[in-house]
Amino acid sequence: MLKRFALLLIVSILCLSLCPALAEGPTYRIGICQLVQHDSLDAASRGFRDALAARLGDQVSFDEQNASGDLSACAAIVNSFVAQDVDLILANATQALQVAHSATAEIPILGASITDYPAALDLDEWNGVTGMNVSGTSDLAPLDQQAALIQELFPDAVSVGLLYCSAEANSVYQVEIVRECLSGMGYSCREYAFVDTNDVFSVAQSACTGSDVLYIPTDNTAASCTELIRNVVETYGVPIIAGDEGICAGCGVATLCIDYYDLGYVTGEMAWDVLVNGADVSTMPIGFASSFSKKYNPEMCALLNVAIPEDYEPIG
Repeated sequence: MLKRFALLLIVSILCLSLCPALAEGPTYRIGICQLVQHDSLDAASRGFRDALAARLGDQVSFDEQNASGDLSACAAIVNSFVAQDVDLILANATQALQVAHSATAEIPILGASITDYPAALDLDEWNGVTGMNVSGTSDLAPLDQQAALIQELFPDAVSVGLLYCSAEANSVYQVEIVRECLSGMGYSCREYAFVDTNDVFSVAQSACTGSDVLYIPTDNTAASCTELIRNVVETYGVPIIAGDEGICAGCGVATLCIDYYDLGYVTGEMAWDVLVNGADVSTMPIGFASSFSKKYNPEMCALLNVAIPEDYEPIG
């Protein structure tokens, strides 16, 4: 009897050593579609991967692809994920989320770096959950407090130019709210919208000639063109208040921002809950950042002679 027990034990050990997947549990494949490469989105994707790797180790694999701002490429990436029948899709940026939502109603989708889910998904009613195969986190910092930065740093300004991409629903939403806030503070506001990267330079020039200060929301197209925008504002000497740290680091003077890595990490924890615990993504509330930081770009502030209060943190 003892010999038989010992033999069974040895066979069991050998089976586990030869079949680690059986010992460790199921494996998961996740598709990550990031709209464009820039610091904020990169940080969100990294935080997402780190959260899942910390919990699942080798049980999770990622197919991470970047659409480089091309919506047709974004659609091709997402469709490849659907064809592979991945276990979950991370859509990093609003347009990536819209494409993913159009591509599948079955695979769970989590959004990251999404400003406003009702605007992104064209929802008429909103109670904090989507009611569909979509959830995720929002990168929305308090827009009234972003507008207040302009009042704090530029109290003598008269005109504020709102520079953004009209093709991004998240940007349109932010501009509407900020414009209302600034108008209530007595500023004259004018919108300067570009359609894509091709007209950023000319629209930025127009914005600078008609404004004392510019506001750029969390806008993926603007984020991919910060060097170009910086060249324009340097020439005209017009400062920018930005909606996120990445844009501010490239061409702005100050921002009220969130930590995109932390937000991506929270999104990764949500993914773990869906994959491992079977959480229903359609009833998962959208997550938000719990804290915000006032930050400034020392180089741009020195260049444009902008004085910054002591409670702002330097970027970089």
